[in-house]
Amino acid sequence: MTLQQLKYILTIVSCGSISEAAKRLFISQPSLSNAVKEIEMEAGIEIFLRSSKGIVLSSDGAEFLSYARQVVEQAELLEQRYMNRKPSKKLFSISTQHYAFSVQAFVGLLKELNVDEYECTLRETRTHEIIEDVRNMKSELGIIYMSEFNRKVIQKILKDNELRFHPLFQAEAHVFISEEHPLASKSLLDIEDLDDFPCLAFEQGEYNSFYFAEEILSTRTYKKKILVSDRATLFNLLIGLNGYTISSGVLNKDLNGEQIKSVRLRTDESIQVGYIVNQKASLSQLAAAYVLKLKTVITDFGYPIINQEDELA
Repeated sequence: MTLQQLKYILTIVSCGSISEAAKRLFISQPSLSNAVKEIEMEAGIEIFLRSSKGIVLSSDGAEFLSYARQVVEQAELLEQRYMNRKPSKKLFSISTQHYAFSVQAFVGLLKELNVDEYECTLRETRTHEIIEDVRNMKSELGIIYMSEFNRKVIQKILKDNELRFHPLFQAEAHVFISEEHPLASKSLLDIEDLDDFPCLAFEQGEYNSFYFAEEILSTRTYKKKILVSDRATLFNLLIGLNGYTISSGVLNKDLNGEQIKSVRLRTDESIQVGYIVNQKASLSQLAAAYVLKLKTVITDFGYPIINQEDELA
């Protein structure tokens, strides 16, 4: 087993397919496929599960990837130290529900990266796809929330897929509304106060279960409801139609502008936001740095980070 073969595996996972990885590596697809088969035979495991839809990491493959990434990272450090090689292009991918703080942490991390080249992916996407991305190692970590309503269902799904949830912070429910909204002067709102205004929520596609909703109170009947797929559209509708969306209350003025404000919502249900990881894999240095940046951003907003003792309680 060679270092180059390990790099092949990392590239395939990053690209999501052997054909795309072959293009990036400037080798033929059959050559790359044969290299993978050689590694699998030597290791005695099946790294990728193959189907008509493409390839995904097997359970053994996710564990293998964790070791391969560590070996490649250490080899690169040796090359940089003793062979004057320039750092390789940094590759990093995360998937997240539609949170401004996750984007802010991503921006902060990339600004501090002391490298000439990097290739990073930030996917704001649906809850089910976040879980799939981390399960298949398309993303190293995914950012989601749990509440008393969805906790048992989400925890079972994570357990079945060998994923682990690490809580970051606990937030009380808020709504985002326009600064010009008729209720903008209020410091506390009841959900009934908003009945005459459109409720905006992120659609979840074919997995449109209440348990996958990004907003609490998802089972409530709303007189007016609009489903959207991205934050920009949501905020435009929020301003244009005097709509609202239920959220964690963490709002970044630099990213979301001055026209949106956060107002506390009266409800007993709280939101616990955290990140999920594949239990078979360890985080890369870049992913670990992103987690630290996330914690810094969250702390700056005034939310205490849930520590290890709280997490295990």
